[in-house]
Amino acid sequence: MRIGHLMADASFELVTANRPRLSGQATIEQLPQEARARAQWWEQHLVEVLTGVGPDAAPGAAPRPEYDPARHSLRQRELAKHAALTAAGHEVGLSTLKRLRRRYERDGLWGLIDQRHARAARGRAPGGRTDPRVIEATRQAIAEQTDRSTGTVARLRRRVEQLVAADPDPPALPAERSFYRLVARLSAGQHTFGSARTRRSLAKQPDGPFAAVTASRPGQWTQIDSTPLDVRVVLDDGTVDRVELTGLVDHATRTIAAAVLRPTTKAVDAALLLARAVTPEPMRPGWADALRMTRSVLPHEPLTAIDARLEHAAARPVIVPETIVCDHGKAYLSATFRAACRSLGISLQPAHPDTPTDKPIIERTLGSVSTLFAQYVAGYVGRSVEHRGRDAEQQAVWSMAELQALLDEWIVAVWQNRPHEGLRDPLTPGQALTPNERYAALVAVAGYVPVPLGPDDYIELLPTTWRAINSYGIKLGQRRYDSAALNPYRGQDSGVSTNNGRWEIHHDPYDISRIWVRNHHEQGFLEAAWTHLRSAPVPFGELTWAHAREIVAARGSDPVTESEIAEAAARLLDTAEHGPDQPEPHEAKRRRSARTRRVVGRTRATAVDRPVPAPDTSTEPAAETADDTDGDTAEVIALPLFDARKEAEKWW
Repeated sequence: MRIGHLMADASFELVTANRPRLSGQATIEQLPQEARARAQWWEQHLVEVLTGVGPDAAPGAAPRPEYDPARHSLRQRELAKHAALTAAGHEVGLSTLKRLRRRYERDGLWGLIDQRHARAARGRAPGGRTDPRVIEATRQAIAEQTDRSTGTVARLRRRVEQLVAADPDPPALPAERSFYRLVARLSAGQHTFGSARTRRSLAKQPDGPFAAVTASRPGQWTQIDSTPLDVRVVLDDGTVDRVELTGLVDHATRTIAAAVLRPTTKAVDAALLLARAVTPEPMRPGWADALRMTRSVLPHEPLTAIDARLEHAAARPVIVPETIVCDHGKAYLSATFRAACRSLGISLQPAHPDTPTDKPIIERTLGSVSTLFAQYVAGYVGRSVEHRGRDAEQQAVWSMAELQALLDEWIVAVWQNRPHEGLRDPLTPGQALTPNERYAALVAVAGYVPVPLGPDDYIELLPTTWRAINSYGIKLGQRRYDSAALNPYRGQDSGVSTNNGRWEIHHDPYDISRIWVRNHHEQGFLEAAWTHLRSAPVPFGELTWAHAREIVAARGSDPVTESEIAEAAARLLDTAEHGPDQPEPHEAKRRRSARTRRVVGRTRATAVDRPVPAPDTSTEPAAETADDTDGDTAEVIALPLFDARKEAEKWW
C-alpha cells in the first residue's frame, strides 16, 4: 500500500508520535502571563525527558547522559527529571510529572495550561453541565417566541417547565440565575426579548451560507421594492401625509436607476418606474453644473454617439433592466406591471414568499436613502414612534413634487458619487468604487443599447381593460367617456375574438379625465374624455372617485349614479379647499372629514393638470337680431327654473 493512501484513509490513526501536537498560538496568547509562563516552564523539562535535549538546544547538540533515549528508558528519564526537580526545591510528584507528560504528547502546549484558564480560552458548550433535555426544551421554547409578542424570561421558563413535564422522568430546571444565564447563551442574536419585528426578520434568514449572485453587466440583475419614506409632505390642500418610495436598483453597479414618491404604490407607478430607468435624467434648473454627465467619470462622448438623448443629461447612468427581482406585492404581480416588463423585454422573477434575503440589495438601498437623505429633510419623523421628535409632522414644508426633485438631485449628486462597500474589486479590494465608476468600467466591456420611448409607449405602460364602444361612448368604472374619434367605431367589433370583440382600453388611475382606446382596425390610440369633465374640471383619480362613491352610498342614494358621484367628488374637492361651513361636533364626522382632506391631497399631488374642455356651444341660442322681433309683444308666460342636476338624472 502506498504511504499516501495509508495516511489519507479515514481510519488511519497515529498511535505514537515523536513530536507533540501543534497548539493555537493566537489562543494561547490570550491567556494570563502567569499561566503561559508556567506552561512554557513545564514544556522545557518535558521536551528534555522525551528527546534528551531542551527545545532551545542548538541543532546537533548531544543529550545529557541521564536523559539520553538511547541509553535510558522513558521510565528512567522520568525518575531522573523528578529527582532533579525535587533537588531544585520544586514539590512535584512523580504521578504529576507522568500525567503532564501524557497530556503534552496528546495536546501539546495546551495540555500544560491550567484547565481553569484553558476552558475560559477555548470556550464551552452553551448548556454547560445542564441536562440535555432541559437544553433542548429551552431551545424549543425560544423558537416558539418567533411569532409571539415579546415576553419575559419568566414566561419562557414556564413554557420550559411545561415541555419537560411531558418527560416520564422530568429533569429539574436550574436555579433562577443559572436559567437566566442559560437562556442568554441560547438566545444570543435572536432578539427573543427584544424587537418582535427584528426577531421575525432574523428567523427568515437561511441557516446555510448565503448564495452569491454575480452580475457582470449593468441591468443584468435589478431589484425593485417599495417602502414608506420617513418624511411627511404637505399636500396641495395643506394636509400633512406620508409618501411611499419605490426604487429600482442595479445589482452590478448599485445605481439607483429610478426612484419615485407616491402616496400609495400602484401598478402604474411600478410600470412608469421602468420608463424612468431607461430614460436619461435631464438637468434641472438650479442644479450645479458639476452634476452634468459631461463633468462626471461616465463615458459621455461614446454614449452620446450611441444615444443623442444623453447630450444634456445629468450624471446618472441609464440602466436597461434584463431581469427584475420583486416581492409578491400586488403592484408587482399585476397584469399592468407584467405587461410593461414584456413590452420592454424584461424578465420578471418574483422572490420566495417572506424571504427578504432574495433581494437584499434593494432592501439595504432603501434603508440607506432613509439614513443618508431622509433624516436631513424637514418633516423627518424617524423610523418609528419611539424615534419621533416632538411635533415632527408640524415641521413638514415640502410638497411631494418638491421632495421628488430633491431626491432626484440627491441621487445624482451624492449616491452616484459615493463609494459603495459592495463595489470592491476582488483583485483590488482596498478601494471601493462609486456607482458611476463601476458603470463606466462595465459599460466599456458590456456595451450600451438605448431604449427610446415614444408617447405611445407611455400609454402602453398604463393599466389595461377591455370594453365595448357603444352609441353613448365607453363606460368604465361607472363613468362614460366619449369623443368624435370614436364615431366610426360605435357598435363595431374590434376583431379581437379572444375578448369577444371588445376594445383594449388604457387608463391612468391618477387621472380619470380621459382614456385611450387602441385602434385595432388601424394603428395608434384614440383619446376619449370623460363626459362629465365640464361639470368637474379639476382632475381627480380613482382614489377620490371611490371615496366619493362611499359618501353617496352612505347618504342612502341607491342606485349610485355617475352624475351623483361626479357632483360628490367635485363638492369634496371644493370643501377640502375652502373648509367646512360649520364645525361637525360628532367625532366620526371629524375623522371622516380628515380622511376626505387626505384623499383630496393625495389625488392632487399625483394629478396632472389638464386643460378645461371648451364649452359646448351647439345648444347656445343665436343672438337676437332686429329682424327677429315683432312689433307687438306677446304675452309672457312664466316658466319653471331649470335645475341642471335633476335634468342630468333624467339623462342617465
